[in-house]
Amino acid sequence: MSAKGSPYARFQRALALGDLALVRMAAAELPHVNLDDALTICCLMAVSESPAFERAAVRWTARWILERPDAQLDGARRVLALFDAMPHAPDAARAALKQLAARP
Repeated sequence: MSAKGSPYARFQRALALGDLALVRMAAAELPHVNLDDALTICCLMAVSESPAFERAAVRWTARWILERPDAQLDGARRVLALFDAMPHAPDAARAALKQLAARP
């Protein structure tokens, strides 16, 4: 481990800075990005108007469905609607998505 910390610590610092290029570089060092961190990246992409936002939102939704054994079509529709609203209301959309992701 370097003096700058672990790869995950560098990733967290990049997220805190809100620099999408740094986030991408730091994420590439990780073996896995958890669903919560992936959601934070999606939110950053929406706010920065990244052209890759929609693809990232679809991938996050697919992961949510796969990682949630109780996922239903209604929930998937809600997730997609929240991602659709994210560029306009990122904090509210992220909070609602975090709540959905945290449900048992």
